[in-house]
Amino acid sequence: MSNPLKKLAGQTVVYGLGTMIPRFLNYFLTPVLTYTFSPKEFAVNTELFSYISFLNVIFSYGMETAFFNFYNKRDDKADVINTATISLLISSLSMGIMLFLFVPLITNWLSTPTVTYPPVFIYWSILILMSEAMCIIPFATLRVENKAIRFSLLKLFNVCLNTGIIVFYVMFCKPAYEMGQSGFLASLYNPEIGIGYVFLAGLIANLFTLVALTPAFRKIRLEMDRELLRQMLRYGWPILVLGIGAMINDTFDKIFIKWLIPDKEQAQQAQGIYGACYKVAILMAIFTTAFRFAAEPFFFGKAKDKNSKKLYALVMKYFVIFCSFLFLATMMNIDWIQYLIGKDFREGLAVVPVLLIAYMFLGVVYNLSIWYKLSQQTKFGAGITMVGAVVTLLVNIVFVPYYSYMACAWATLLAFGVMMVLSYKLGQKYFPIKYNLRAMLVFFVLAFILYMVSWLYSGISSVFIRVVLNNSLVGVYAWIFYKLEWSKLKAISTETV
Repeated sequence: MSNPLKKLAGQTVVYGLGTMIPRFLNYFLTPVLTYTFSPKEFAVNTELFSYISFLNVIFSYGMETAFFNFYNKRDDKADVINTATISLLISSLSMGIMLFLFVPLITNWLSTPTVTYPPVFIYWSILILMSEAMCIIPFATLRVENKAIRFSLLKLFNVCLNTGIIVFYVMFCKPAYEMGQSGFLASLYNPEIGIGYVFLAGLIANLFTLVALTPAFRKIRLEMDRELLRQMLRYGWPILVLGIGAMINDTFDKIFIKWLIPDKEQAQQAQGIYGACYKVAILMAIFTTAFRFAAEPFFFGKAKDKNSKKLYALVMKYFVIFCSFLFLATMMNIDWIQYLIGKDFREGLAVVPVLLIAYMFLGVVYNLSIWYKLSQQTKFGAGITMVGAVVTLLVNIVFVPYYSYMACAWATLLAFGVMMVLSYKLGQKYFPIKYNLRAMLVFFVLAFILYMVSWLYSGISSVFIRVVLNNSLVGVYAWIFYKLEWSKLKAISTETV
């Protein structure tokens, strides 16, 4: 007897190596950048990568999810791979060239009296978008063929190269230049680029990844099934709308700060602080991303099993339990985690618990989304996400001018919370699954209560004592899980599910 949850967990771990280790490397880059650059300079990094994340959705236009759907339904797998790959190659080149034509206008629009955006930053960002779009189907093919190790190694290669280039320029070339040295390292650094080396590093890493994926491109036939493409586009357009809404929820808060706070210098400062503190909440985002990579093909693959709904309910239950643990573990160690960002950025750490819970809610939405994907009703997913986007926009527009980045964090939490409730209510109507709400609520509330208990001794001056006491509370959570759930988790098998 095999344990399907163990298989999903194993896949999540392997995909996590391709997402968690790279994210941890980016986590390492956060202190490198925040200890080197000011909040205003870091704001450039925050803003441009927010636009890149948003435009990534448009450049992919739901093709990845459509690929998963048709790959599992059709016998001619190669036809699906060819059609999706060629479509993305043509579209990414077309959209990239179109954006190149508007770089002067984009540069003027982004620049403020306090910060000027060099045009080369925009060119590099566009090339990052194009190269990432071209990699979508080769990476999706690795996922659907259960080649998780190769997928993770390629992702890891990309981020290691990216991190290495940034560290080389920021920690070696920059100091050599500033100390007035005349050697090789100093000659490589251009102070006018500064934070822009982050974008150059991302582009170089993506180009090398494309080269590493060359074997996958060599298998592509230069022919496309136009009828299949129409079906994929018809299936994918609601996913595109959904993705746009999701990116509004996920990235527009970092953009809005700049435009909604009247004092532009203060706005740029707040944008940099929020962007850095956002990264402190990265553990929850890492786990939900790794889970999504593993869960989407897993859910599609189990769709025809007679007890699939019971399995989906179990996945949801243990997902929430583990996310609650991550929330507690992160907040109980915030006393030392805060040193991962520079001193000038730490005033924004109050957003961290809010964002951790927000990303937990988003992970629940990923779980719940299976109902409209399997029932071919992706329009509901688009609608739910757009409701969340409206919440994000309204809360940010109304409250950011008064409460700065704290309003951004609460807007994210509220948007994902509304999406979670809507998705659950509609799912129970069209694709009912009996989730164990009681168990999920018990562990979520337990984590929050233990977090509040830590407030009782927050006045202790010794960081060491606080961290020891805090992690004792994490141990309490783990012990209660062991007592209530461990035997049940071990007993799960294909037959019992």
